[in-house]
Amino acid sequence: IALSPSDFTKCCKNSAILMVVKCWKENSALKECLTAHYNDPALYEQYKMEYLKEKEEFRKTGISTKKRLQKLPTSV
Repeated sequence: IALSPSDFTKCCKNSAILMVVKCWKENSALKECLTAHYNDPALYEQYKMEYLKEKEEFRKTGISTKKRLQKLPTSV
């Protein structure tokens, strides 16, 4: 059975303090999923370009992406 990262979340919520013992399979699946993403060169380049773009925008405006997104109007 292939486990998804959300399975780990569900297991932890249902297991409370015993999650360390009960959720080891889900935790292993989550680690494998994360490792696959971290080692993906295309994904790395995508995130690197997003970071550099945000960094350049911050240098121009002095406003972080988080603050800039908070200031945008929600309706037009």
